[in-house]
Amino acid sequence: MSSKLLSLISALFLATTVASAQMAPSENIGPKVGTVIDLDFAATDQLGAPQNFDSFVGDKGAIVVFYRSAKWCPFCQMQLIDLNTNAVKDIKARGYGLAAISYDKTRDLERFHRKWRVEFPLLSDEGSKMIDALGLRNPFYEEGHYAHGVPYPVIFVLDKEKKIVAKLMRESYRDRPEPEVLLETLDKLVATSR
Repeated sequence: MSSKLLSLISALFLATTVASAQMAPSENIGPKVGTVIDLDFAATDQLGAPQNFDSFVGDKGAIVVFYRSAKWCPFCQMQLIDLNTNAVKDIKARGYGLAAISYDKTRDLERFHRKWRVEFPLLSDEGSKMIDALGLRNPFYEEGHYAHGVPYPVIFVLDKEKKIVAKLMRESYRDRPEPEVLLETLDKLVATSR
């Protein structure tokens, strides 16, 4: 075999290994459906106000979105904008609250909020304590890397007792469940609870 072909095969293997290390199979990430989360989600929001589960939960429960960063992740920014533009009112109309959590500092969340006027709490989990407690930290990024501490992107639908009744995520951090998928999930939950 030529050295160029061996180099190409080695490069492809390395690229595949790195890509798979960035996203583990979704069923292995974080708590499973049916788990009761033992966190109060206490954190500071984009306006510097203290928040917790009781402050954002709706009559039926809450949607908790874990995302990488509103500061530098374009996929996260689009997800937050999409939720704000196309879902937050419908989520609230269905009886659920909504909050999104990242490792971003409050000042970075405030900048994003100023630009996009987000109508739900963006919570700062600086230090990734909640991210770690739920087993959501992406281990691909080592200490010292700007992305150290980011979670795998996931959406939890919680009932009022913080039991996970649905979990939405995709295999790639670049791909997120659309608001329509989230709203359909809420509608199915309401239909099955009748």
